[in-house]
Amino acid sequence: MNATNMRKVLCVQGMPKAGLDLFAARDDIEVEIVHEGPGFDLRAHLGDIHGITLFGTRYTRELIAATPSLEVCSRFGVGFDSVDVPALTERGVPLMVAGTANSVTVAEHAMFMMLDLAKMARQYHAGVAAGNFGVRNEYSALDLYEKRLLSVGFGRIGSRTVKRALGFEMDVQVYDPYADPAAVRAAGAEPVDDLDKALAEADFVTIHCPRNEETYGLIGADRLARMKPTAIIVTTARGGIVNEAALIEALQNRTILAAGIDVFDPEPPLPGNPLFTMDNVLLSPHSAGVTRESMDRMAMVTCQNVIDVFDGRPVPAHVVNKEVLG
Repeated sequence: MNATNMRKVLCVQGMPKAGLDLFAARDDIEVEIVHEGPGFDLRAHLGDIHGITLFGTRYTRELIAATPSLEVCSRFGVGFDSVDVPALTERGVPLMVAGTANSVTVAEHAMFMMLDLAKMARQYHAGVAAGNFGVRNEYSALDLYEKRLLSVGFGRIGSRTVKRALGFEMDVQVYDPYADPAAVRAAGAEPVDDLDKALAEADFVTIHCPRNEETYGLIGADRLARMKPTAIIVTTARGGIVNEAALIEALQNRTILAAGIDVFDPEPPLPGNPLFTMDNVLLSPHSAGVTRESMDRMAMVTCQNVIDVFDGRPVPAHVVNKEVLG
């Protein structure tokens, strides 16, 4: 392969083998793998690369400017709040995401959190392990059957959570101003346009919208106060969509029953966060989309996205800033 046709890809924070194998099958792609740590300077690795893959590393306007030959930025996942999208767009560089590679995984995690909290799983386990079989009389587990679920968002993940909730015979509503109401109805759910009213009527609320200027703080103290005292909220989207301080207060005051929280603001949560000692929360470390299978799927899509751009055939559904496609 002529050296002038070679392209270099920088994989920040590594890449699972399933993705690297796709690069290895090409004789026109060179890969450099770097890991963040004390003294690490990403800028020092940007000067000669044509593509970059990112986990959660911030890729700012300044860093993008320091990447003169950049043709593609590919995110390992679907969130992109750590990347300066306008700066990429000004350069005509597509920002690629992993499509539906982990959508099922996150949807399963949301259902798992609902089930754990509704069925008092950890309380029952601790009681039996301590020799207290009578713990079965100390709690009031809940059914999902015929309960009202409100999904805030009906995208890749929200739509799959809706499908699974319907399998539990839940009564599902969807709040998503950008979703086609006909598509929501076709999926078996009811579209709603009044978030405040829907929150007041929901038994379970699950958050599946992107974090942006419109959604940051979407669920704050006022809206939490509207919810039933028996309601359970699950958030697997991004920290800050549900105001964390307001959520802590609502849980402490038993304004709502419980919360499943996979995302925090900031991340990781600071030491001493009151959530750590509450008995009505279930926490996970922004891992809703992380399983053995999903990591391989995301790696393959992330790397294939880079290859597709190099080959001049990016998948439009994976492009965030579609205006660069012309």
